[in-house]
Amino acid sequence: MNHVGTHLIFDCRMANVNIPSSQNIRFGVTKFFWIPLHGVIRFVFVNPGLAPLENLAQDVELSQTKGCPTFEPSAAMTDTSTPAPVALESPATVPSVDPLAAASASPVTPGAKEAKRVQQSKKEPKAKDTGGGGGKPKQPQGGDAAKEPGISTKALKEAKKAEKQARRAQEKQTSSGPPQQAQGKKAEGAKGGNQKEQLTPKGGHKKAGSTAAEAQRTIPIRSTNQLAPTAVDPPQEHKHVSLFRHLDGSARRTSISGAASSVHPAVLTLGLQMSSYEICGSTARCVATLLAFKRVIESYTTPPGTTLTRHLTVHLSNQITYLTSCRPISVSMGNAIRWLKLQITDTDIDTPESEAKLELCSAIDNFIREKITLADQVIASSAGEKIHDGDVVLTYAKSTIVQQALIHAFDCGTKFRVIIIDSRPLFEGRNLARTLADHGLEVQYSLTHALSYVAKDVTKVFLGAHAMLSNGRLYSRVGTALVAMTAKTRDIPVIVCCESLKFTERVNLDSIVTNELAPPDELVLSLTDSHSTTPATATSSLTTLTTNAPAPSTQPPPPAPAPGLPNWRSQPNLNLLNLMYDVTPAEYIKMVITEYGSLPPSSVPVVHRMSTEKNDRFV
Repeated sequence: MNHVGTHLIFDCRMANVNIPSSQNIRFGVTKFFWIPLHGVIRFVFVNPGLAPLENLAQDVELSQTKGCPTFEPSAAMTDTSTPAPVALESPATVPSVDPLAAASASPVTPGAKEAKRVQQSKKEPKAKDTGGGGGKPKQPQGGDAAKEPGISTKALKEAKKAEKQARRAQEKQTSSGPPQQAQGKKAEGAKGGNQKEQLTPKGGHKKAGSTAAEAQRTIPIRSTNQLAPTAVDPPQEHKHVSLFRHLDGSARRTSISGAASSVHPAVLTLGLQMSSYEICGSTARCVATLLAFKRVIESYTTPPGTTLTRHLTVHLSNQITYLTSCRPISVSMGNAIRWLKLQITDTDIDTPESEAKLELCSAIDNFIREKITLADQVIASSAGEKIHDGDVVLTYAKSTIVQQALIHAFDCGTKFRVIIIDSRPLFEGRNLARTLADHGLEVQYSLTHALSYVAKDVTKVFLGAHAMLSNGRLYSRVGTALVAMTAKTRDIPVIVCCESLKFTERVNLDSIVTNELAPPDELVLSLTDSHSTTPATATSSLTTLTTNAPAPSTQPPPPAPAPGLPNWRSQPNLNLLNLMYDVTPAEYIKMVITEYGSLPPSSVPVVHRMSTEKNDRFV
């Protein structure tokens, strides 16, 4: 123990004393606070000279046996006269110390404490001096602690920082306890009055109130609901394959709940039909969309203060948004919608509303007739001429224009056989097989696993299209590229039937950048799903359908098999991918038949430019 000026240094490492955090101490009228640092306690005196340092050192040494230096307030605490000699009392007689009063000034500098003492002395009447030795206290210099060679200002800051971190850790541990413990502490704080330390919202210290109401107001105790929340099931995670995470995998709309009030009932019905695959296929969806928009225009009334050419396009945008939420629009639908909006904006603003609506409805009918109906007839006639007697024609899934071409060739008296390759989950080829078989054609139905077996007898491959890209590639139902590649390896010509309405300026090199994600649950549904009609040949993966086929059995069908992957979403390492389309390279395609004639895939952008220019002039 030694003292230098206003500082008293006590080495606790020699006495094996535990050092608490820094505290403010009043020993009589001698105010000081200790700062523990590396086992050494530094006592900084606020008003030196009022108590003999020798007696203070002796008191500190005597208190070592109690574990750590402890100083209690005496009767002379508020007396400004010369303090009487104070001796350390036993623990039984020592009055309790208010730690909040001691901590309220920490870590205030000595100059600030002196200013506070002077301010208090002005409010209270000064007591008469009872003896000498109480000279005027000297004002300590603010740099005394920093000038001490043993401890620097940087070391003091580090000590305070460590103390603050320890206090925060203790507060966090206290707040994370069980709710019963938190409520118990809250009750103790209300009963104990100023015996507990409370934290203000700003993180500082504040004296506890003397009443339970004040403690209730100042102690920030979390509620029971926050500490012990009720068990809530976590939201269902959308499981996506990482390679296709950029695609829109949001759930499709399956009901009209939540739809905008401006959506027409015809559009509401159409959206649900497309979502459930009741209307499937690029051409069928385009025709149904135009007919629904025709009904929207017929029931449309221009609001006051606006014009038909400006407001009708906004009204149609609401219908399109609803359809997109049910299922993404196709390329042909996008081209038809752009054409319709162009017709609306080109309408003369002075034209009466009833007349303008009649002109738009007539333009929609002409567009469907010329760009779809007549185009399909021309393409079917041209494709039918490519089929000869004895040919074995292979097609994939179902294409309306390919179906018309096969029926047209059969009606012309050509004798040929048709092989239909199909795949899950839509099984669109079943409807095509039934239609062709009912018409009298010889049909063989199979799934993709038998493609390499049936391809040995094929002479021509006819494929439908969802879209033809500007680089000559075919964008069609997933599995089309596999069929075209198999035909290419066997030198079988691949012929694509596609209207110019499905041409697009978009360029795709693969089916990853742009595609449509179907619900993955469709892959785990049973084979008797309602998406498609089960024909008489559904019990075999490789069956021949003819007009002379025996009547179906009257026995009850076998029970539907259960899904093969129940609760697949609960398995973290299992993801399902249900792509709708793929891209077929242009080198696999021999010919593209359009209403403009037969052309190679490299001429697709030329025809698209011609078709676009004609649509701009189309009325």
